[in-house]
Amino acid sequence: MACQKALFEKQILDLYNQISNLESLKPSKNVDTSFQQLMSICLPTETNIDVEKLCPKVQNIRTNLIKLRSEAIGYSEQYFSTVLGSLEDNPLRHLDLYPYYTNYLKLSKVEFDLLTLHTSHVPTKIAFVGSGSLPFTSIILAKFHLLNTTFHNFDIDPQANSLAYQLVSRDPDLSSRIIFHTMDVLNATDILRDYEVVFLASLVGVDKEAKFKVIEHLEKHMAPGALLMLRSAKGLRAFLYIDVDPCDLRGFEVLETYHPSLSDGFVNSVMVARKLSD
Repeated sequence: MACQKALFEKQILDLYNQISNLESLKPSKNVDTSFQQLMSICLPTETNIDVEKLCPKVQNIRTNLIKLRSEAIGYSEQYFSTVLGSLEDNPLRHLDLYPYYTNYLKLSKVEFDLLTLHTSHVPTKIAFVGSGSLPFTSIILAKFHLLNTTFHNFDIDPQANSLAYQLVSRDPDLSSRIIFHTMDVLNATDILRDYEVVFLASLVGVDKEAKFKVIEHLEKHMAPGALLMLRSAKGLRAFLYIDVDPCDLRGFEVLETYHPSLSDGFVNSVMVARKLSD
């Protein structure tokens, strides 16, 4: 156990130094290799390592690693969204050009199944906070699972929304059902009461303080009874995404938490919570 913990700490420290010294986090062989190495040591679901008991130095760099990975993912999604949007054909027919598209298909199916389990009817309006340049969840749910639902994507970055819009603008169906809002969700108040379901992207709030600030804002302004679909992380995967404990969701009733296995093909845990009465 002690040897396993010491090995993991050394691997994390070495990788953090390696990633911190990269000239750029834009897509490149060195960037891809570094973050693939990070993924490989954090993916195991069966481990005796308690993340909270790792050495203080490793604890301190966990948030920095999440921030660096978030930045790298942003650049990668921007690149692939630009490529897809530049195609003469409908970009939605070529989403499998993105290397992790299959992961999104699997994650979205799990989220749809959880949603179906905890709702009495098909939601008519869904919000997705932090949709980014590649709003795969909205697209996949709208295209394959929720064929009559309208999706409102919120992102603070106008360039991300512009690129995302290019992906759906040539599709007669999805262009009318996927709507983009360029704004900080912390400035969204009354509009949040319009949605029966709110998805919170895993990389919204790349430290716990920022993440919980968004969750508290959603709790304050979501409609009573609305569902929050929250992506989190368990175990060593907390070096990839912020981990959220159910007890942190004040004002919500946590209905279910799904922790993926290695065979599931995606990293995030999924938490479903219902907003309690005001």
